Amino acid sequence: MSMPRNFLQLLPMAGHTRGNRDAMTCHFKCGDACSKAVCNTSSNSYFRDIADKALSRRAALGLGGVAAAAVVVGPQIANAPSAAADFGGFGKGGGKLPFNAIDPVERTVDTVTVPEGYDWAPIIRWGDPLFQDAPAFDAANQTAAAQERQFGYNNDYLNIMADGGNGRTGVLVCNHEYTNEYMMFDPAWQAQNEDEARRIAWAAHGFTVVEIERAKAGQKWEYVVGGDRNRRITATTPFRLDGPAAGSDLVKTVADPEGMTVLGTNNNCAGGTTPWGTIVSGEENFNQYFQGRGTPEEARYGIGTGAPSRGWEKLDPRFSAQNAGYEYEHNRFGYIVEIDPQDPTSTPVKHTAIGRFKHEGANINIAADGRVVVYSGDDERFDYVYKFISKGKYREGDKAHNMTLLSEGDLYVAKFSETSAAEIDGSGAVPSDGAFDGGGEWLPLVKNGTSRVAGMSVEEVLVYTRLAADQAGATKMDRPEDVEPNPATGKLYIALTNNSNRGKAGYEAADEMNPVNGNRDGHIVELTERGNDAAALTFEWNILLVAGDPAVSDSTYFSGFPPEKVSPISCPDNLAFDSKGNLWISTDGAPGKIGYCDAIHKVQLTGAERGRVEQFLAVPAGAEACGPVIHDLDDSVFVAVQHPGEGGTYAEPYSRFPDFKDSREDVGAGEFYGPRPSVVQVFSTRGNKGVGHAKRAAKAKSLPRKK
Repeated sequence: MSMPRNFLQLLPMAGHTRGNRDAMTCHFKCGDACSKAVCNTSSNSYFRDIADKALSRRAALGLGGVAAAAVVVGPQIANAPSAAADFGGFGKGGGKLPFNAIDPVERTVDTVTVPEGYDWAPIIRWGDPLFQDAPAFDAANQTAAAQERQFGYNNDYLNIMADGGNGRTGVLVCNHEYTNEYMMFDPAWQAQNEDEARRIAWAAHGFTVVEIERAKAGQKWEYVVGGDRNRRITATTPFRLDGPAAGSDLVKTVADPEGMTVLGTNNNCAGGTTPWGTIVSGEENFNQYFQGRGTPEEARYGIGTGAPSRGWEKLDPRFSAQNAGYEYEHNRFGYIVEIDPQDPTSTPVKHTAIGRFKHEGANINIAADGRVVVYSGDDERFDYVYKFISKGKYREGDKAHNMTLLSEGDLYVAKFSETSAAEIDGSGAVPSDGAFDGGGEWLPLVKNGTSRVAGMSVEEVLVYTRLAADQAGATKMDRPEDVEPNPATGKLYIALTNNSNRGKAGYEAADEMNPVNGNRDGHIVELTERGNDAAALTFEWNILLVAGDPAVSDSTYFSGFPPEKVSPISCPDNLAFDSKGNLWISTDGAPGKIGYCDAIHKVQLTGAERGRVEQFLAVPAGAEACGPVIHDLDDSVFVAVQHPGEGGTYAEPYSRFPDFKDSREDVGAGEFYGPRPSVVQVFSTRGNKGVGHAKRAAKAKSLPRKK
C-alpha cells in the first residue's frame, strides 16, 4: 500500500465528508462505509428475496432445514443483580471526582484538556516495549518482529484491573482497532517494503495486556516492562472458534478443514469485562480486510469484490474469498472474542453463539435466575441491537465454569414500538406527551438450541445473523454502538452515534426511536426490561438525549433539562458509569459535526438534573475519545486516545501528541515526531504534584489545520 501522488485527494470520502470529518479516518477505520450503499436493504418482516438467494446453497453445503417449534418462556419478574467487574474505581483513594465542566475545545487544539484541579499523563504509547527483549520504539526502523513485542496502534477498548489487596498493582487491557499506514511509515521506506509494512500492521492489531503499578491508591499508574502477564495478541494469533457454528462447513477453509481455529482478530472496537475477570471485545469493521465473490451474504456484510485497500490478500491468500479454499475465511470474523488477561498462555476464543455482525462491543449483566446476558450493537446505519442469554448459570468464584457460559444459549434481536408515531416528523420535535418513548420485545433468533428463523439452520443464523434479524423484523436503528447496563439500576443505555441517511429518499424516515432525519449528532436510548430483569423478553424505552450543540441546533433534547445549561455533545460512542450510577459518554466524530475536539462527558440520570451534560475532558486534534474508564473513588479517569492527528501524514504530522517534539532532530530514544495513539490517565493534582503533561504540552497546544 504505497502512497500515490496526492493520495489524500484520492480517498473515496475525500470531498464528501461533512463538516470537519477527515476522509482518512473514514478510509482506515471503517473502509469508507459512508461512500458505499447501505448494507441493510431489507424491509424486515417482508424481507424474503435476498434471504432466499443467500441461502440457496444450503443443499450443496449439506445443511438441512430445521423446523422451529414455538417455545414461549415467560420473563422472570425480579430485580436483576449487577455483575459489573469494575464499578466506580477501586475505592482506595476516597475521592469523588468533583469538577467544573470545561468549555468545548476547538478541534485544532493538540493536547488533552482537563478541568482545573486535574492533570494528565500517558500510561503507554504506540510502540512502547512490553518485554525485556523488546527494542525501543524507532519509527524509522520499525519491523514486524519489534511491533509484536510493543504496544499496538489505535487503542480502543480499555480497562484498568487492580489486583486484590492494596490496589498498587494490576493489569491494563486494551485492544487495537486498526492501523493508519500513512501516518506510521515513511512513504519512501514503505514503497520499498510493502510486505513488511503489512506484517507490521498485522502485529499492530489485536490486544495488549500489560502489568501496571503505582506507589499508592489515587496516584498515577506506570506500566511494567517484562511483567509476568504482559502479552500481545495480533492478527496472526490462533483463536479457538466455539459455539454451535464452530466446525460448520460455513467456517471451514483449506488451511483449517476442521473449522475450529482462526488466525487473528481484526478491527476490535469496544468491549467489556466479564464478572469472572475476562475481557470480551467486538470484531467490528472486519469486512474491509477481505475481498469477496459478490454473494448476497457478502453484500449484507459490506464485503465487496474489489481488492481491499490494505492489500493483505497479496501477502496471505485467506484475505480473498476468490482464492480456492478460502471462500468462507471472512465468515470466521465478526464475532465477540474473549481473552483471559491473567493467563498469557491461554488461547483466546471467538464465540459464535453470540452471532456474527459488526459488533461494537459486548457488555454483560446477570439475570435474576443467574444466567448471563450479553448486549451488543451492530455498528452500521439501519442495523440492530442484540442480546444473548446463556443456557448455563453464573457461579461466583468458579472461573473455569463461567468461561463456558458464552458458548451456548439463546440469541435475540430488538424490536421497538412507538407511542407517538403520528407526531414524528423528523425535526426532533418532542411529542405532545413530553417524551420520546415506547415499548418493545426481544425477538428470538436461536432458542433452546433451535433456529427460530424459517428456512435457516442454527449455523446459518449465527454466521449470517444480519440476514436472520432482517427476516425476524428487527427495528432499524441509527448506528447502535455501545450497549451498557447501569450497575446501579440495571437499566440499559444504547449509544446511537448518527445516521445522515435517515429520512433520505429510498431510506427509512424518522421514527420515535430515531426521531431526527439526517441524524448527524446521534442520541442515547434508555431501556428498562420487564421487572428490571436482564432475562426479560419485553421492555420499555425512552430517549435520554438527542445530541448536538443547542446553540446552533433546534433538534437537541436533554430529557427536559434546559439546553442552554448543557455542554455541546455530538456522536456518542462508548459509555461507562461511575460509582453513583452517573452515565459517562465518549464521542467519535464531534470535530466533523459541531467543530470541537472529541470528548468525555458526564450525564446525570435522575431527579431535576436528569439530562444535564457536563464535559470533563477533550482529546487532541484529530483524535477520538475511546474507553472510557471512570474510577471516581480514585479521582481518576482513563481514556484511550485513538487516531490523534488523523488527516496528517508521516512527513507532515497534524499532531505531535503525546511526545510533542519540535522537530525530527529533537526526537530521543523511544520518541516520535508525530502522533502516537496512547492510553492516558487523568488524575487529581492533590496527590500527584508535578507528574503530569499539562505544562509540557502547552507549547504544542494549537496547530494550524492542514489545507
